[in-house]
Amino acid sequence: MDEQYFFKKLSNVFTSKEIFDFLSSLEVMSDTMASGALQRISEVEMNDSGLKNPEVLENEVFRAICFQFEFESSKLSNTGLLNALQALVTLRIDPQSTLMASLLSESERRLGKGQLTVENLCTLGESLLELESPSCATLEQIVNHMQEKDIEKWSPREIVMAYKILQVTVREGKQYQNLLNKLNSVTLPAVSQLSPSFASVILNSLVVLCQTQAVALVTALCKHLVKHVPRFTDYELLNVLEAFLYFGHREQIFTEALETHVPKSICTMHPQTVCKVMQYCCKKMILSKPIFDAVAEGFISHADRLTTDQIAGYIIPFGTLNYLPPSASSLFRKLETVLHTRLSHFQPHTLLNLLHSCVLIQRYPLNFLPKIFSPYFLQKLQAQPPGLNRVVTSQLTQLFLTVTLECPFYEGPKLLPKYQVKAFPMSHSSHDVHLLKRVKTGLLYLLKKRIYFATEVSTPYFYSVDIEIKLDEGGFVLPVAQCEEVHKRIALCVDGQNRFCAKSHNLLGEEAIKQRHLQLLGYEVVQIPFFEIESIEDCRKMAEYLHKKIFPHTY
Repeated sequence: MDEQYFFKKLSNVFTSKEIFDFLSSLEVMSDTMASGALQRISEVEMNDSGLKNPEVLENEVFRAICFQFEFESSKLSNTGLLNALQALVTLRIDPQSTLMASLLSESERRLGKGQLTVENLCTLGESLLELESPSCATLEQIVNHMQEKDIEKWSPREIVMAYKILQVTVREGKQYQNLLNKLNSVTLPAVSQLSPSFASVILNSLVVLCQTQAVALVTALCKHLVKHVPRFTDYELLNVLEAFLYFGHREQIFTEALETHVPKSICTMHPQTVCKVMQYCCKKMILSKPIFDAVAEGFISHADRLTTDQIAGYIIPFGTLNYLPPSASSLFRKLETVLHTRLSHFQPHTLLNLLHSCVLIQRYPLNFLPKIFSPYFLQKLQAQPPGLNRVVTSQLTQLFLTVTLECPFYEGPKLLPKYQVKAFPMSHSSHDVHLLKRVKTGLLYLLKKRIYFATEVSTPYFYSVDIEIKLDEGGFVLPVAQCEEVHKRIALCVDGQNRFCAKSHNLLGEEAIKQRHLQLLGYEVVQIPFFEIESIEDCRKMAEYLHKKIFPHTY
């Protein structure tokens, strides 16, 4: 039978029985046709769980083909040999069997003699990567032979396979940066022709291979991939999110695509992918209400199936970005139920991060604080990396301060002084130097002397204040050095863009809790947000703005 007709006919059969009946009707077939038949069997019989029907391997037609391949491996064409090997690897035939040993040995012999084309090298590489413990020496040989070929003429599949093989060989400490540079430059003009699957694999390879210098290729791949978000598998979306995070890339169109995709797919999306979406939003400070609302609903429905790390991955971003979804009451009721059931399953640092994120948005985990403040739990925190470092003790201190100020009825154990920090560390949302300087200039114009306000003031309550002004009982401004007759303290919070969610007027959780606590500690908190003053350039106008803001009832 003509090979072209054979493969056309083969593509139209959809069960192994039909394939075997078709093969039985043939008097003779080439090794390429036989290996194609094995590949078709692997396509129809394999799924995510493995082989659907193990009896296929006992079929006499199947066994006859395998027998022929095993004992005549040296007579096979390169295509027949390598396609058969690939199909049998996919069908998970034991790599130690005589059949597989014969095919692998023959493949390696031809590789050593330099008899394989680029396509052959890719097929062999793909098969070896599928094996649980591929021979790195053989993969290295494949890469060395690939370097001798003309990369300019490679197909997208061959480029993708080269990246995948390099991931393994470079991980073993082998250096192929020259080959990678060539690959990166050849891939760049071909990006628009890549399928979402291929582009996702290449982007993932660039992360694994630390190709931070390939900025143009990374940018092109990211822009190309955002168009395909609705068609991504979970694994592909995971790869893309990982790359966006690793390379620090952000595309508004990608966020918009996620905002459409996530709410539609939340019920079927793998929890790890949901966590990665939330991590992406959290790291990029993107408060996307469609995504967060969908994730909240997903948590309410599926929380019982999540691991403890996934529970934290779903919930912590709500605190970080200071957002309560419409379903907040159901969301935190479900979280409390899950915590009651599985509290002992959480790793200490995961539990602390989770509960700390809740207090940022005024959800108080009072039932669980006795455990957090217990000496036993604190010892466990200390024993596990990162131990009781400054960040961890700051979280503990802020939890303690929250229940002291916001939950005065809490009567459980308190946090011992030795675990409390004297001051919270400066965070990524610390002051905007340029903005603070402009406000100080305006204040100087308003108050006439520098002695009437202090900047970056450390309070006795762990927080530092951007600008502090003291007033006496009559409302007159006092010199900041004066400690007697202070009736009121004003805390000016000069909030730059880095204290808000991206492209938003929504304060981040850590800044919102600070301003809340300063108010409860007796300060009059005056917020000076960047979006109110960024257009004020004139010093006199800044002073007028500050007058209205700080002393609204004073002439």
